[in-house]
Amino acid sequence: MILITRKNHCFLSFNQCSFSDLIFSLVYGDERLELSLNGKWILQNSNGSLLFPAEVPGCVHSALLKQGFIQDIYFRFNDVAYRWIVLDNWTYTISFSPSNELRAKQRVRLVFEGVDTVASIFLNGVITGNTDNMFRRYEFSVGKMLRGGENNVEVRLLSPVVYSLERSQAHSSYAVPPDCPPPVQKGECHVNFIRKAQSSFSWDWGPSFPTLGLWKGVRLEAFNPSSFPSNLPDSSLSQWVVEVEGLFDAVEQTTVRVSLSVVELWTEEAFTVRFLPGTHKCSLSLYVNQSSQVKQWWPTGHGEQCLVCFIVVSFSCEFPTQVYFRTVELVQEPIAGSPGLSFYFRINGKPIFLKGSNWIPAHALQDLVSPADVRNLLQSAVDANMNALRVWGGGVYEQDLFYDLCDEMGVMIWQDFMFACAMYPTESDFIQTIREEVIQQVRRLKSHPSVIVWSGNNENEAALATDWFKIPVVQRPQYYTDYVSLYVDNIRAIVLEEDGSRPFLVSSPTNGAESQWEGWVSRDPYNLHYGDTHYYNYTHDCWDWTALPRARFASEYGFQSWPSFSTLRKVSKPEDWSYGSTFSHHRQHHAEGNQQMLKQAGLHYHLPDSPDSLQRYKDTLYITQVMQAQCVKTQTEFYRRSQSEIIEGKGHTMGALYWQLNDIWQGPSWSSIEFGGKWKMLHYFAQEFFSPLLPVGFEDQGVLLVYAVSDLSHDLHLKAVVLYGWSSVDAVCTVVSGTALVGGGSAVVIHKQPITALLAGCGSGSCTRLTCLMTYHLEDINGCQQGPINHLFLSSPKEAHGMLKPNITFSVQQDEVRRYTINLRSSAVAAFVWLDALDVPGRFSTNGFLMVTRNRTVTFDPWGPTSTKQLVQALTITSLRDVY
Repeated sequence: MILITRKNHCFLSFNQCSFSDLIFSLVYGDERLELSLNGKWILQNSNGSLLFPAEVPGCVHSALLKQGFIQDIYFRFNDVAYRWIVLDNWTYTISFSPSNELRAKQRVRLVFEGVDTVASIFLNGVITGNTDNMFRRYEFSVGKMLRGGENNVEVRLLSPVVYSLERSQAHSSYAVPPDCPPPVQKGECHVNFIRKAQSSFSWDWGPSFPTLGLWKGVRLEAFNPSSFPSNLPDSSLSQWVVEVEGLFDAVEQTTVRVSLSVVELWTEEAFTVRFLPGTHKCSLSLYVNQSSQVKQWWPTGHGEQCLVCFIVVSFSCEFPTQVYFRTVELVQEPIAGSPGLSFYFRINGKPIFLKGSNWIPAHALQDLVSPADVRNLLQSAVDANMNALRVWGGGVYEQDLFYDLCDEMGVMIWQDFMFACAMYPTESDFIQTIREEVIQQVRRLKSHPSVIVWSGNNENEAALATDWFKIPVVQRPQYYTDYVSLYVDNIRAIVLEEDGSRPFLVSSPTNGAESQWEGWVSRDPYNLHYGDTHYYNYTHDCWDWTALPRARFASEYGFQSWPSFSTLRKVSKPEDWSYGSTFSHHRQHHAEGNQQMLKQAGLHYHLPDSPDSLQRYKDTLYITQVMQAQCVKTQTEFYRRSQSEIIEGKGHTMGALYWQLNDIWQGPSWSSIEFGGKWKMLHYFAQEFFSPLLPVGFEDQGVLLVYAVSDLSHDLHLKAVVLYGWSSVDAVCTVVSGTALVGGGSAVVIHKQPITALLAGCGSGSCTRLTCLMTYHLEDINGCQQGPINHLFLSSPKEAHGMLKPNITFSVQQDEVRRYTINLRSSAVAAFVWLDALDVPGRFSTNGFLMVTRNRTVTFDPWGPTSTKQLVQALTITSLRDVY
């Protein structure tokens, strides 16, 4: 949590939730009253032709869906069919009767936790205020406007599409690109002129649904000041310190006595604070007893997520909270044998390789993202051995539950601010609403130990430096000025003032300290000697690791695939079930994406050729997932084995976050988890290529090298065991390497041998590149396997000799804990064995695997009630040889 090594800080949480952002209040000698306005409102369009009940929190689309005015927004072509919704203006109204006690309070506020997006707020027919930012909380003082009996709140929402257009037209002095998304995305224009989820106007992995609504809660709150909220850490000492930020709202001169204590750490101190009338902020520092043993919060895989009880007492009111202790540094320092600087995170003094993915909005309609959805996705990340996620800057700042669960699960968060792939206007009102957005979000999120870094935007430094938008040379200084004004003079300045405990990066990708030295926009933001890198190449052979960038930190990379047929079937019709259908073209929002997937797959696999059109479609969906999984595996393993070496001045890679974790709808994308939570083959692969201990094998100019990659904290003596053979489930040959010392947090070569010598060692003609493949694993000095079994193809599978149809059969048994055991039997080596339970939701223990034995057991955990009979009827098994 700190940029400077000497600083030690803690993080507070309140009743399992974030303890920040001036939300929590202690009211002295008086009761704080709240009246929730969540629930049923009335919603109508501009001409009154539609008028119906609507739930708040919610949005117009979900209200129309619930009332039956529209179908599933994701069904077939509904993203285009329902465009009329966002071109209209909509009004929410509610009537309520506040109590006399509430009305009698000195301060009464009407609070909107989230308005999406541009609205005018009326109370009893009188305008109370306006909103223009989805990411802000709005508070309006309404004490004098309330009346006895019935009151009425009206929220008049403007079309975000029309508003954005009008703002763009008003900005006539120079263009602010891009104007519109590529036509393939079927989206709306000028999203950079409105502060809402940038992907809501469309993206290359999702639909255009620029929502309108009250997407978070609404309430009245009433109190008599003063009040005491919390949380900001800052210290330059090596001693642990709990720092509590307070905001006091006093109507007269006030003296407040506050006691802070961490009982488990034998630490307590009392403070007397005096305030003059008005609103004031202060920080109280509680220095932890140096003789106490502080248990720290660790990322998953590196330790426990420890917390202790923290108590705030004032005027005999006691409020227990939770405290986490951890430090973070972003280390950018010279590396021996390499130009440039390192780029890695040190947590509690330990260098950590970040393993994970990028998070996008889980649904186009945020009110339909359930707590179960969030927990399932995050648990899926942890179960795939991920320790980090990047909350991408084109979506939303996630809900509190997301960050609470990341704290609980030990998932580190790279938090972007919500700016992506665009230039932005810098008019004073636009900057001002952004400033308030940043202040609120930093205060809300900074109490979470899971958040380890702030980043100003997604790819905007790169867009400006490499001239994505073809800006004339003479005009470029204006855009550089705007860029620095927004991200440095405003956002960065606010972050440094509000949270001195974490590193801040202006962009991603960026050269970090080098970009700063160059004036915040580097000449080459993709310089591999600095910072983080985004890398995509869909035409080059993804198996060719020599073309991959040996970056300091890989924060985006990936390949597309299609989701499974069972996922697509829910939003399509039989006439859509072919790879060349109108539906398939409509769903693809990345230019040439469908063709790129087949071309990449065709480099190494036979493409499906079943005479049955439906089977060929299903097989094609499967082959895209095979391609994606193997491509991302190759790239991730390259980054992991590059962490301990410098080659030609490049390397020391300390992070691999592939694009992307989750899906926003049922369509082709870079995700490893389908919409609805089903794991793609890639996610099952991630479970292994992110394993804490991993063997990585590859070929370099005819030589086989096997690395042992370790995230462990302790050293191990390991050896590699290599087995291989295509045509038989019996191993043709076995080679055992010598034992090597593998240090914790390192990647070490433990076996090196020319491929020709390896094959010759099997005896005359037993193995060739075309007839054999390799599997390999690690063993300790006692002969016990450590980590997963990995594989290496010596030729493209489509060129292999002796690959037979495996004719896999299975049986299913249920155990006592509602888990199902699937016993597989194969007559031949089978590649990319894929088990699909179709419409029976759940997860397999492993999938997409290489089956090199006659028998294998896989378990299945259903997410709901099912039976052995249902699972047997649903289960399908596909291998690579089955699709041609």
